[in-house]
Amino acid sequence: MRLLVLGGTKFLGRAIVEDALARGHEVTTFTRGETNPELFPEAERLRGDRDGDLAALEGRTWDAVIDTSGYVPRIVRAWAEALRESGFYVFVSSISVYAELPPGYDESNPVEELEDPASEDVRAHYGALKAACERVVDDVFGDRAAHVRFGLIVGPHDPTDRFTYWPDR
Repeated sequence: MRLLVLGGTKFLGRAIVEDALARGHEVTTFTRGETNPELFPEAERLRGDRDGDLAALEGRTWDAVIDTSGYVPRIVRAWAEALRESGFYVFVSSISVYAELPPGYDESNPVEELEDPASEDVRAHYGALKAACERVVDDVFGDRAAHVRFGLIVGPHDPTDRFTYWPDR
């Protein structure tokens, strides 16, 4: 499979790229080239910026795209539009999209809504922005998209120390 990973050299994207390469997939990463640029010499490495420099993606398609770091609908729309001819788009979202987390919640539960659709304040509106990004991906890719709503993502190379803090404590 020809796979494009938006990001791919720090944490979650890095794990995805490692696994995809181990499975024999043809992997391309799209990064700014600032974090661990030496990783994955066997992968094609495209350089650009998610917020404005998508030139490296022009005229290119992949069987699947994995977006591990979309937070702002305007930026996610630009990526999705640039990649709309690709086969499938996986958007890594968050359990924080839900308006409430009652027992037994599932994808049918209501999600957060932005009071100000122009807001790009990720710290203040993380869940609502992720929900808006999901809608953008669905608008562009339709049934060729999936969004996965993780709770806490932990593992090797996690720069936040969210999980290991508790066992260490």
